[in-house]
Parts: sequence; C-alpha cells; structure tokens
Amino acid sequence: MSASAVHSLWTTAATAAEPISKIDTPKIEYGQLSPTLIVLGAAIIGVLVEAFVPRKHRYYAQLFVSVVALAAAFAAVVALAEGGYGTTKAGIAAMGAIAVDGPALFLQGTILLASLVGLFTFAERRLDPEVHGNRVDSFAAQAASVPGSDSEQAAVKAGFTTTEVFPLLLFAVAGMLVFPSANDLLTLFIALEVFSLPLYLLCALARRKRLMSQEAAVKYFLLGAFASAFTLFGIALLYGYAGSVSYGTIAQVVDGTVQNVNPALADTMGNDALLLVGAAMIVMGLLFKVGAVPFHMWTPDVYQGAPTPVTGFMAAATKVAAFGALLRLLYVVLPGLRWDWRPVMWGVAIITMLGGAIVAITQTDIKRLLAYSSIAHAGFILAGVIATTPDGVSSVLFYLAAYSFVTIGAFAVVTLVRDAGGEATHLSKWAGLGRRSPLVAAVFAVFLLAFAGIPLTSGFAGKFAVFKAAAEGGAAPLVVVGVISSAIAAFFYIRVIVLMFFSEPRPEGPTVAVPSPLTMTAIAVGVAVTLVLGVAPQYFLDLANQAGVFVR
Repeated sequence: MSASAVHSLWTTAATAAEPISKIDTPKIEYGQLSPTLIVLGAAIIGVLVEAFVPRKHRYYAQLFVSVVALAAAFAAVVALAEGGYGTTKAGIAAMGAIAVDGPALFLQGTILLASLVGLFTFAERRLDPEVHGNRVDSFAAQAASVPGSDSEQAAVKAGFTTTEVFPLLLFAVAGMLVFPSANDLLTLFIALEVFSLPLYLLCALARRKRLMSQEAAVKYFLLGAFASAFTLFGIALLYGYAGSVSYGTIAQVVDGTVQNVNPALADTMGNDALLLVGAAMIVMGLLFKVGAVPFHMWTPDVYQGAPTPVTGFMAAATKVAAFGALLRLLYVVLPGLRWDWRPVMWGVAIITMLGGAIVAITQTDIKRLLAYSSIAHAGFILAGVIATTPDGVSSVLFYLAAYSFVTIGAFAVVTLVRDAGGEATHLSKWAGLGRRSPLVAAVFAVFLLAFAGIPLTSGFAGKFAVFKAAAEGGAAPLVVVGVISSAIAAFFYIRVIVLMFFSEPRPEGPTVAVPSPLTMTAIAVGVAVTLVLGVAPQYFLDLANQAGVFVR
C-alpha cells in the first residue's frame, strides 16, 4: 500500500470521527499567584548568577537576590490579604490548581517570614575561624568532592563557597508556598517534589562532619522517596474513585452530591475501598513530612546530620507547609469521611505527643533533643487538626506561626556554641554555659520555655489555643494526654536550663562565637516573636481567626 493511501486512511478516519472540541486557552491569575512567581523567578535568577557572576561576587549577589525576593513575596501576600483575597474575594486560581484563601495566605506569609529569618543563618560567615584568609559559612567548600580528598582541600584553600544554597532555598520555598494552597492532587504532588528535592541536597552540604551530613541526606532521600511513592499511589486511587484530581469534585463524590456522573465512573464511585486506601496513603505521605509517629524515623538523624541552618529552616518551614496541606486535605476533600479519619488521627496524635516527649528525655545531643521535641509539637498541632471546627483551623495557624520562629531562633543559638570540631552539640558541653556567656544561655532558655509552653511565651498561647479548640471539638481526652506530654516535655527543657545555669563550666568547654548581624537578627526576631505572641497574642489570634476559612 502506498504512503499516500495510508495517509488518506488516517485523514479520512480522523475526519469521520467526532469533531475535536477546542482546547481552551489557560487563564492564569498572575496577580494572585505573585508570591510564588516572585520566589520562583528569583530562584532562576540565582541559577543564572551561579553561571555568569564571578566567584568572588556571588555570595553578595545571591544574598541580595534572595532577601529582595522573599521580602517582595511577603509584600505581595500582604497586598493580597489587604485586597480581600483572604476573605470576601477568596477563590480558585490557575484553572482550579491553586486556592487563594485565608489559610493559604496566612501560611504563605508565615513560610516567607520564617524563610527570610532562616536565610540570615544560611548567610552567616563569622562563626568558623577564617581558612586561608577566607571567611567560611556552614556549607561545604565544594559539594561534589569526596570528604577529606585532595580536591576538597584544594577547594578550601582556594576559598570556594557553595553559594548554590541560596537558589536551592528559594526553590524549596516556592514549593512550600504552593503546597498548602494546592487545590488538586497533582499540584499537591508537584509542590511536594519541588520543595523536597532541594532539601535533600541542602542536608548533604555540611562543611564539618561531611560524612554524617551525607548519611542524613541519603536517609532523608530514601524515606522521602517512599513517602512520595505512597502519596502518588494514593492520588491514583482517589482519581480512580472520583474520576478527578480536583479537591472540590472529590469532596462532592465523597458527599454524594456530584452531578453528571460519567457512566464509566459510576461503578468505581461506589467503591469505598479505593477512597479509604487512597486517602490513607496521601495522609501518610503528609504525616511523614510533618514528622508524626510512626512516620518520624528520619527526623532525629536528619536534624542531627544536616547543617544547622538547614535544620532550622526545614524544621520550621516544612512543618508549616505540610500542616497546611494536611488541613486542606482533611477539611476540604474529606470532610465527608470525618468519622473514618478522626479515630486514626486520634491514635496518631496520642502516640506522637507521648513518643516525642518520652524519647526526648534520653537524648544527649541538643539537635536530636530538638528533633524529638519537634515530633511532640507535631502531636500537639494534630490535636488542633482533629477539632474539625473553625477554631481548630485558626489555632493550628497560630501555633505554626509561633512555633516556626522559636525553632529557627533555637537552632540559630545552637550554631553559636563551638569547640575545635565545629558546633558543640553534645549536652555535656553546654554545662555552665550561663556563667560563660549569660546572654546566649538566657536567650536559649527563653526558646526552651516557649517549647515547654510556659505562660508569657508564644508556646503557651499556641498550646492553649490548640487544646481549647480540641476540647470544644469533643476531643477532651486528647487534651489530657497533651497536658501530660507537655509536663514530660517540660522536664527535659528545664533540665537543659538547669545544666546551663547551675553546673560548673568545664575548663576545656566550648566557646560562644560572636556572630555577624545576620544571625543576631535571626535570634532577635525569634525572641521578639516569642515574647510578643506570649504577652499580647490577641491580635494574631484574631488574624488567624479571620484567615481560618477554606474556599472550595
């Protein structure tokens, strides 16, 4: 058969079929997506800076681009909130992919501010002694070289620095901005990957203890890949159940209010196994990111091994993004499944609160202790998620905002306490720190008291709001467990404070490095937010209340 005959067969077959409906031009609301677009654009500029700017100017160029981008994106979030996009004009943007509403804007603002403070700790270059006349930061001189090899020593001698950390941070932030505002499951998954992959890389870049840092990154990557696979499989099952990846459509199918059922899907829509298993898998992926027991195994190792600025950024911003996505999934997509997911979440919250608090008592490394403390905090926040009331949403938003700044501040203080091998993270080395450097010890004590939830700190206001919402939402037994866990947790926080102020300092103990204004700013912001949200939380609680309504 000649080629033209085959061609005519194809063409006639195509024309004989039904006319192809026109593909609509995508309608993108660039203004409403501006915070994410600004950060993404700056990340791409950062990549170009790496390619074209001479090495000695890169650090300042990257720092400038990153600070301007995060500040501009925060200004864009504030402008959207002022324009009513958090309340009256809340809606779905980007062809149904992104929700622009109160919780999304509140969480995006929190992520951007936390990232800006975290960025200052990334840029710190005064803590380590100068090497060959060059100031150094917390990151490896040349990430690709084998630890301890000649090429690494040559890179250190030449004064190389890994300035790629700035665009990596911006890409991670861009993914985190989309994650809590995603309005369909594919956008959720893409955002998850966009912020996870840079974090896997950042965890491996420590200047000191390179092997431990690389081990942390590999653990995080492997377990994160498992969690992503579970999430993707869950998305596939939910798509099979509802015939759509859009949150609103899935919610209608779950409620049974869906119109115009496609006959091909009529059989699967009645199949609750697809729904339950799919929802469980997606929630499992999100609980992994949050660090809830039993999906918490990566947390202590990664927090301990990663460079401390990365640990602080990750502990704060990832939690905010992941809890935002979890809230939206449970409150927008699966409210019709409440009776199925609430008992499971009860169990997860209880073992997370108790597990984090009890295991933290046995820790001897300050970064591991903070890691288990963050697991316990994930349990406290889950108590607010379980409330399933508007107060539950606003209390979780407030807690996340309060927690993120305390965390970055605490890890910033950890970077200051140093001995010959770099950061002195073993608890025994912190003995007597209050006598050697009373200011640093006092600041760290403020952060620890906030973690413990002592009155007049942001931690108390946050815990009170979450527990109150949980009690009013019918989860009073959970509050009892939460209070017991808080009491257990208070023991090890106060133990550290006693160690710092009431122990004799060791003669060969660590020194406290004097940081540049960047780290000082990060710590000062942490202390200020901790005290302001503790002493006068009402304005911020009202802000979280106004922002507590999801759009569907």
